Amino acid sequence: MTLRDELQKLVKGEVLDDEETLKKYSRDYSIFEVRPQVVVFPKNAEDVKNVVLFVNKYPKQKLSVTARSGGTDMGGGPLNESIILDFSKHMNKLLKIGKDYALVQPGMFYRDFEKASLKKGLLFPSFPASRDICAIGGIVSNNSGGENNLVYGKTENYVLEYQMVLVDGKEYTFRPIDRAELSRKLKLKGFEGDIYRKLFKLVSSNAELLAKAKPRVSKNSAGYYLWNVWNGSTFNIPKLLVGAQGTLGITTQVKLKLIKPKEHSALVVIFMKDVKALGQLVDIVLEKKPETFEAYDDQTLKLALRFLPDFVKLLGAKNMLSLAWQFLPEFKMMLGGLPKLILLAEFTGDSKEEVQKTAKETQLLIRRFGFPTRVAKTQKESEKYFTIRRKSFSLLHSHAQGLFAAPFIDDVVVKPEHLPEFLPQLHAILKPYRKQMVYTIAGHAGDGNFHVIPLVDLSKPDVRAMIPEVMQKVHKLVVRYRGSITGEHNDGLIRTPYLKDMYGPRVVKLFEEVKDIFDPDNIFNPGKKVGGSLAFAIKHMITHKE
Repeated sequence: MTLRDELQKLVKGEVLDDEETLKKYSRDYSIFEVRPQVVVFPKNAEDVKNVVLFVNKYPKQKLSVTARSGGTDMGGGPLNESIILDFSKHMNKLLKIGKDYALVQPGMFYRDFEKASLKKGLLFPSFPASRDICAIGGIVSNNSGGENNLVYGKTENYVLEYQMVLVDGKEYTFRPIDRAELSRKLKLKGFEGDIYRKLFKLVSSNAELLAKAKPRVSKNSAGYYLWNVWNGSTFNIPKLLVGAQGTLGITTQVKLKLIKPKEHSALVVIFMKDVKALGQLVDIVLEKKPETFEAYDDQTLKLALRFLPDFVKLLGAKNMLSLAWQFLPEFKMMLGGLPKLILLAEFTGDSKEEVQKTAKETQLLIRRFGFPTRVAKTQKESEKYFTIRRKSFSLLHSHAQGLFAAPFIDDVVVKPEHLPEFLPQLHAILKPYRKQMVYTIAGHAGDGNFHVIPLVDLSKPDVRAMIPEVMQKVHKLVVRYRGSITGEHNDGLIRTPYLKDMYGPRVVKLFEEVKDIFDPDNIFNPGKKVGGSLAFAIKHMITHKE
């Protein structure tokens, strides 16, 4: 009897192992290809429990389980050689929307979730740039952030409660608890009690080390967030589970906090001819408290111009002439050449007058730098700039003929004050490799979080050898500025082998202990967060572009 047949007897959902399915689930948006044995589409939590119990029943087969929803991860997070659980087919429901929260299953696509929440006048504000194609499970598992991070923070601030199937095949609910409730949990018998006892001991006895290990930047998705679990009054396991990338258990439902978005916005666009004054400019703009402060470079703008037909569609423009008309003010500004960096500072408020006033004040403050600026007159005008920012990776991904949009240094973070020094050093690292790659840079200027997306030919051995070499150099630079090697995209296959570079061996040892507390047999998404192998990652790099 095949693995597919055995699993199909245990679950109500479909179980597939045909060539087309296995090929599809071998890939995400990363540079890796890892072929699973079988893909399961669970109908409910009982299906998930049965799969976990089955895996535990046959330890000699070394089976494992990896959860997947949208499949848009850029680091190989949802890839596995064993069993994939795809939640997007059945466990994709919005179960309830309350006054300021929602109960939702992991397979629901964010675009559908947002439509439903906005009907109630509510928003989940930490959506990523991939909002049109990603799902809730991935957002939570990666601790995603995005353009609203400046005001609202990352996903970790909005997960109120987790329901998860753990290694014993039982479903548990985790939420923040006070000292009294923690005392009761510590006295529980069985696996749940063991988790609370061991985790409490680990974080309390290593409090000083963990406090020092916490990255000194506003965004981080690297490692396990052990420093957030216990603050002396609240024991918060959801803070650990967010961003754990499905390595501690399988999420079946989450309770998310929602906010009421501001009704009005105004966008200031800044065209920087050089980045020397970037640190000062960022400080000045941040004083005006923008909700969003984004950036993209001249290569990203060239990309939009290069693929104009698709960009026309993305903007909803009727034709090339219509698109050109939309960009007429920018063409006048760019007669002297493309800007090195375009910054987008969006201000929100409860009245149109309020946000326009703030935008005009910001524009006046920036004049001292001599950079051209403009305040977008309409929401449609604002959207054209954000479309370039949000869609740059998907444009690269879909149009790079014979090449591959390769996210491997795609998510670095340093404090904004370091950007004028950091960005030239980053370019200096990348410059010697220009024969092997071209690249775009875009990101969140207000957070110092930048996405570097090289375009490469992965069929060439020298390119494949270059990737770990460049990663090592870039990570070294990031660590020198006490930043994070991943602000939003998480570790996956691509960055797990480098966590010691960022945290050191003692902290990584604590990560291994956490994994052992929740998943002693390593059945949940192995090779991510702990136990990652650079050799495995290199071996599974894609060698061709389809």
